[in-house]
Amino acid sequence: MTTITGAPYGTVAGRAVDIYTLAGDDGATVRISTYGGIITSWTAPDRAGRQADVVLGLTDLAGYTSDAYLKGGPHFGAIIGRYGNRIGGARFSLDGVEYKLAANNGPNNLHGGPRGFDVRVWDAKAAVAGKDAVLELTYLSADGEEGFPGTLTTRVVYTLSPANVLRIDYSATTDRPTIVNLTNHTYFNLAGEGSGDVMDTEVQINAGRFTPIDRYMIATGELRDVTGTPFDFRKPTAIGARVNQVDEQLELAGGYDHNWVVDRGSDEGLVLAATAYEPTSGRRLEVSTTEPGIQFYTANFLDGTCVGKAGKPYTRRSGFCLETQHYPDSPNKPEFPSVTLEPGETYSTATVFRLTAEQGVGSGS
Repeated sequence: MTTITGAPYGTVAGRAVDIYTLAGDDGATVRISTYGGIITSWTAPDRAGRQADVVLGLTDLAGYTSDAYLKGGPHFGAIIGRYGNRIGGARFSLDGVEYKLAANNGPNNLHGGPRGFDVRVWDAKAAVAGKDAVLELTYLSADGEEGFPGTLTTRVVYTLSPANVLRIDYSATTDRPTIVNLTNHTYFNLAGEGSGDVMDTEVQINAGRFTPIDRYMIATGELRDVTGTPFDFRKPTAIGARVNQVDEQLELAGGYDHNWVVDRGSDEGLVLAATAYEPTSGRRLEVSTTEPGIQFYTANFLDGTCVGKAGKPYTRRSGFCLETQHYPDSPNKPEFPSVTLEPGETYSTATVFRLTAEQGVGSGS
């Protein structure tokens, strides 16, 4: 039976924070905090039925609110907004008005700024709907918050099905023209968090193009063919196979930290964007989305400062992210799909993470 239960998690600036446990039939559980909407853990069975926590995270709320964590900015498991990824020069123009944002990533604005949605306390409603556990989080972002125009009413719904499928539905409305690009920043290690690096994990990305970056890690505007490059993941490829290859784009980012253009044809609904397979455990992660892009990130900037739930430091390559999104720096790239939200419109996207385990032995590729 699928269940959802809440418990106190602590306080932030005098406001109570709760943590919810969504549990499926096979013993798998997902824990989500109302602080930042953070997925703090996700347990899932391997091919032998052994449970392990497969997402990177910290042991308690104090860790997520510490100065060291906030300065490093790994954004473990959090809702990212108003704008996921980078906005070049920390500024953009909308309807002839320039908006200046906080430069919290060199000259750029990253993930909505230093006080983005990942450090806000969200309101929560929990329910069981049929066989699903549902957690609805809402947040009202004031006009001018972090420099963004318009009062944004934001709703993020996490739904866990008994088959260990986690769906995230994002929606938002505004009272003034604004920009929106919401995502989730969960780091996965399908062998289990704290178990080492993810270099043997095989990744497949259904994309024939990616968006290259400049020296400031800002998308150049080009949609580049992946053929013959280390960015061709159209067939399952181990993360470690080419991540250290001599390549200008890999050197600029310190590894993979790029947006891929999802191959979806004329399909505007959910399409399979990426798959990750960990051969030792047999765990397989499938990511489907309505979004046009997906950011594949190989934890290039984790440096051991954060100690995980297993008591081991998180170092470079100890996890990977598959962040569904619109393209980076879209407000400054009119050739990219629009991220503008007008009054009377509803921003609406969905992403589905499906965790399974291969019953046989081998790569399953």
